[in-house]
Amino acid sequence: MKYEVVIGLEIHAQLLTKTKIFCPCPTIFGSPANTQGCPVCLGLPGSLPVLNKTAVEFALMAGLAMDCTIAPESIFSRKNYFYPDLPKGYQISQYDLPVCRGGRIILDIDGIPKTINLTRIHLEEDAGKLIHDQDADSLFDVNRCGTPLIEIVSEPELRSPQEAYSYLSAIKQILEYLAICDCNMEEGSLRCDANISLRPFGQAKLGTKTELKNMNTFRGVEKALEYEIERQTAVLDSGGVIEQQTFLWNAATGTTAPMRSKEDAHDYRYFPEPDLAPLRISDEWVGRCGAAMPELPRPRRLRFVNEYKISPLMADALTAARAVADYFEEALLQCNDAPLVGHWIMGEVLRVVKESDTGIAALSLTPARLGALLNLVRANTISAAAAKKVFSVMQARGDDPGKIVAELGLNQVSDSSELEKVVRAILEGSPQEVSRYKSGDKKLASFFIGQAMKATKGKGNPQEISRLVSKLLG
Repeated sequence: MKYEVVIGLEIHAQLLTKTKIFCPCPTIFGSPANTQGCPVCLGLPGSLPVLNKTAVEFALMAGLAMDCTIAPESIFSRKNYFYPDLPKGYQISQYDLPVCRGGRIILDIDGIPKTINLTRIHLEEDAGKLIHDQDADSLFDVNRCGTPLIEIVSEPELRSPQEAYSYLSAIKQILEYLAICDCNMEEGSLRCDANISLRPFGQAKLGTKTELKNMNTFRGVEKALEYEIERQTAVLDSGGVIEQQTFLWNAATGTTAPMRSKEDAHDYRYFPEPDLAPLRISDEWVGRCGAAMPELPRPRRLRFVNEYKISPLMADALTAARAVADYFEEALLQCNDAPLVGHWIMGEVLRVVKESDTGIAALSLTPARLGALLNLVRANTISAAAAKKVFSVMQARGDDPGKIVAELGLNQVSDSSELEKVVRAILEGSPQEVSRYKSGDKKLASFFIGQAMKATKGKGNPQEISRLVSKLLG
């Protein structure tokens, strides 16, 4: 490419508060239309907003997690524009004095750390929702009006759709670890707008940007950016000029369509919200919020590699979700073999989570029971194959592994003299295979081991059988 791609993202995250940001209306998703509204939501004359303290604390936690500077004083402003889903005709937001300033996100791009700086994180209220498919006319639902949001604004430092995808994933992971947003893009609790421009390589001045909206998956963001890169490249190559516009992404057709000319900040006629006092945040309040935060994904991932001596790939998988990382460390309290525990969680445990479409915390197979099961494997009490049978029964019934092993008769046979009789019988009954093995076909060792495991009904210790096969075949 002869053009450098410049991308900045604006992420809107709905906060998991029980009530809205400026009134006591609930924020329950999926409630019947227009059942969660009040004069404040609708902006009726005489109604006054009251700031939700929990929403502020969630914003502070996000700011601390992303290395922002917390402003000791910030203000709310009125952002004036008319949309059918904005009954007040303005949105209460923050503009020039946001609660969190600066900040950064560190990405791992092909194993190399890259820092993406933030402009700010600010608080604002959500608009309502228009429903277009239930009537000849568009219908309005007030329920979402006033739901608290944080908007996370990046600097234009992303250089590819793939970097944008990684950045989104990192933000989502942090918000989920903090438990301040459920990050469900299909329900609209996490939304992303992308600003993108192209400029010739080596040029310092930014190109004219366009904005992309209506992307409800991370892959959708990535594909929309790829499409817009192709569109802008074609315009520039033909001698055309990029217009500053907002485009809607159509996932069905894989194309964008112009929505409107893109506004600048002065078009919104920001001015301080007269009904809200400045928000003052003490160092003590910030300290309390910091103390309530969990260990964050990146430092936890690095700690897992250094403390538990597992691979970076395994650490990535185990820290992808806070609940999985918690499950791993709880299982280690019972079975002190991090690679073994990690292997089983990445394989069997997460397979069950996916098949059952439930969270790992809802499994009847507790971390302590998984650890107890793996201790039986480490002690050669049962084989790995038998452990998988026990695992399935444990998940179905919730019993302890020792009880299931005894009930199913799965205790592993490790007695050398007994296993040697089995292996000798196998070798004596397979003269052709023995001859081929001694002629150099060493792969037949797995055949003899398999036959011995079959003869012991899976109870034979495979390591001991392998040793005996090698010993008896010379």
